[in-house]
Amino acid sequence: QVQLEESGGGLVQAGGSLRLSCAASGRTFSSYTMGWFRQAPGREREFVSAITWWTGRTYYADSVKDRFTISRDNAKNTVYLQMNNLKPEDTAVYYCAARPGASSDYASSYNHWGQGTQVTVSS
Repeated sequence: QVQLEESGGGLVQAGGSLRLSCAASGRTFSSYTMGWFRQAPGREREFVSAITWWTGRTYYADSVKDRFTISRDNAKNTVYLQMNNLKPEDTAVYYCAARPGASSDYASSYNHWGQGTQVTVSS
């Protein structure tokens, strides 16, 4: 059974940094894409970033490009999202997700999800 567990959320001032972690278990993820999505109150869940496990190729939403960095640690089966220069509009619940095969920015194409971690950025 696939399990994704996020951690690292919290409250930070604008301009600050946080690093989210997603610990993955239950199968081998070498043929998977791991993604980060976020959902703010009253808004749809939106794509943030993704990484294909076997190539390490990364993808970013325009709104976070040059501020966020996604990475993976093969030995720990963990994916990270380093978030720098955070803005109040980054406030949301952040979710880790996994899907077999190539990357996608459609939430509906991911079939495994974590429980989410809250990120709040104060102005």
